[in-house]
Amino acid sequence: QVQLVESGGGLVQPGTSLRLSCTASGFTYSMGWFRQAPGKEREGVSCISSRDDSTYYFDSVKGRFTISRDNNRNTIYLQINSLKPEDTAVYQCVADTLGYASSQCGGMDVWGKGTLVTVSS
Repeated sequence: QVQLVESGGGLVQPGTSLRLSCTASGFTYSMGWFRQAPGKEREGVSCISSRDDSTYYFDSVKGRFTISRDNNRNTIYLQINSLKPEDTAVYQCVADTLGYASSQCGGMDVWGKGTLVTVSS
């Protein structure tokens, strides 16, 4: 089974930027990010297709988040700008290895362990 390894989380100050990375150990049709803030339900962030690099962003992150992909390295990135305290969450990388995921990031079958992002002064 494909495994995902995230990196890039940490403690950052509000207003700064951060880039998360996720590398897959094998081929994926699409990859993306979900996040779960303390005491809240998990929510989708963004996903990107390996077929055509098409992207999808959930409404709550549009404008400050940018997802990108390096197919040669089976790696995706999530650039987060102007970080806010409400961005504090565990960010989980997800992947579609079966080809069944939707364009809105549904149906991902592999999940990473997550990387914690804490936004605080």
